[in-house]
Amino acid sequence: MTMLMTEEQKMATDGLRKVLDNEIEPKLRAHGEGFIPKEMLKGFVKTLTEYGLIKAPFPERWGGLGLDWVTHLLLWEEVGVSSIDLALPILINVSGADLLIRNAPEHIKEKYVPGLLSGDLFIGIGISEPDAGSDVAAARTRAVRDGDDWIINGEKTWISNGEHMDIFICTCKTAEGELTHILVDMTTSGIEVRGIKKMALNGQSTAQVFFGDVRVPVSNTIGELGSGLKNTLVTFERARCHMAAWGYSIARRSMEESIKYSQERFQHGKLIAGHQLIADKIADMATKIDASRLLTLRAATMIDHGIRCDKECAMAKWYSTEMAVKVCRDAVQIHGGNGVTKEYIVERLAREAIIGTIPDGTTEIQKLLIARSLTGIQAFR
Repeated sequence: MTMLMTEEQKMATDGLRKVLDNEIEPKLRAHGEGFIPKEMLKGFVKTLTEYGLIKAPFPERWGGLGLDWVTHLLLWEEVGVSSIDLALPILINVSGADLLIRNAPEHIKEKYVPGLLSGDLFIGIGISEPDAGSDVAAARTRAVRDGDDWIINGEKTWISNGEHMDIFICTCKTAEGELTHILVDMTTSGIEVRGIKKMALNGQSTAQVFFGDVRVPVSNTIGELGSGLKNTLVTFERARCHMAAWGYSIARRSMEESIKYSQERFQHGKLIAGHQLIADKIADMATKIDASRLLTLRAATMIDHGIRCDKECAMAKWYSTEMAVKVCRDAVQIHGGNGVTKEYIVERLAREAIIGTIPDGTTEIQKLLIARSLTGIQAFR
């Protein structure tokens, strides 16, 4: 990694890299791309908690390490280099725990946050709906007050951790023009979860969640009534930093595989690393990966200093995920015919990279956010 790190950060990432290379990745490769059962996933995550995941950026009071978001992203990158299927459940637990710590009443934090940080519990965050993706304010899932309970009806989709989650933060319309977060225990009756099959990343769960007269205590309300949109936008900052790291972690692995292959493969009487067009691709990869990381860690540094960074997070997410598509495509090209076979992981990485441009706001949405920040003019409607 070509950036300056503290000695503590270097030791942490090196230690994590070793356990990923020697223990976790061999098991994931043996398992293949199929769905990872919950207990197996929990075993992986609990192993990683010993190396600073999920707990690095959270207060010690809740079982965290009290470290910064920059250090957390350096650790998360290492997991992403090995497996985005494993990195995504960590991302969602981190985002969910952060949302709860910032907004939930004490009894909710005490009940759930320690389990989220230890890897004993999985959480989901329900924002997207069939007709409400990036337009969060258009959510139709309703929560109607009935005494001391909310009654929830509606549908959420593209829910990461869906089939694994124990609890769910549901974004609900509680009045006209009012969105509120409500915590739902997944053992509650009236909930149906259906997995969604994708072109890649089917080891982790992406799902639809249906609510039919689901009764939840009003005491499970997260934050003030009507604060759901504001709190979601803050959550997006953290999530988009992770999505940017998704991009450059996949790209980094593609580059590493390409360098290794170019140092072993002969064509026209010499190693292909000595061919100028191959050298050009590798140099381009390295520069774009470093640029992506620097954009992302700038945003993470702003988060650490309590500075709003919607524009900087959008820049990092857009650039890094689109960069990953190009780098992974070039990695397949460097591998030639071998690049489209299952024997070489660049084929899988190319499919995973394509997905990354969509969650937490598509590339097009990120560009609109950046332009709005610069011009002050709303382009959405």
